[in-house]
Amino acid sequence: MSSSEDNKDLSALDVSSYMTGPTPEGTEDYVMQQTMMRVKDPEKSLDFYCNVLGFKLIHYSEFPQWKFNVYFVAPVSSSTVQPTTSGRWNHCMNTPGCIELTYNYGSESESGRVYNTGNADATGTADGEKIRGGFGHIGITVPNVYRACDRFKDLGVEFHKSPNAGGMKGLAFIKDPDGYLVEVLPQGEMVAESVDCMGVESEGGEGYKDNSK
Repeated sequence: MSSSEDNKDLSALDVSSYMTGPTPEGTEDYVMQQTMMRVKDPEKSLDFYCNVLGFKLIHYSEFPQWKFNVYFVAPVSSSTVQPTTSGRWNHCMNTPGCIELTYNYGSESESGRVYNTGNADATGTADGEKIRGGFGHIGITVPNVYRACDRFKDLGVEFHKSPNAGGMKGLAFIKDPDGYLVEVLPQGEMVAESVDCMGVESEGGEGYKDNSK
């Protein structure tokens, strides 16, 4: 790669061509079906995604010969969950936005957090130093961020950022049992309320923080 390419200014990249034109031939029926995350304790993770975030378990597979299980959760109604293994598989493979929770046998017995979340995290590193991770977070949208966060607080969910913390108001970040970040955004205009669930006022804040560092 040339030095001129290395020094390109991408801060104002023209992305208009990616928003227009036909879908490339052969990709019309592709589905953005899953993000996979390894979890330490599947019971705690399923409780978080199903009972805190409101997802449903729509398919699971157990592989004792390889000592791991996978659990697919998605933001769907329980009425769509199929009664047979083949039905659940077909439904799962055609449902956008699933999360595949992968459990490797024995991880629940390890002390502390097991998997690196990608956000300035030292978990699993050989030298104990934080790494500049690539993975950042998943995200959900809700009718009202502040009411959702009131509920999350009542349920004992760990916050990384309450709605009024930092410089960006009206959005939040919570953590799942393994420390993965979940962004909470409004399903409309981002409007700040005067005080959030943690008692943080909307005035002030430290501004944007790059969580990868």
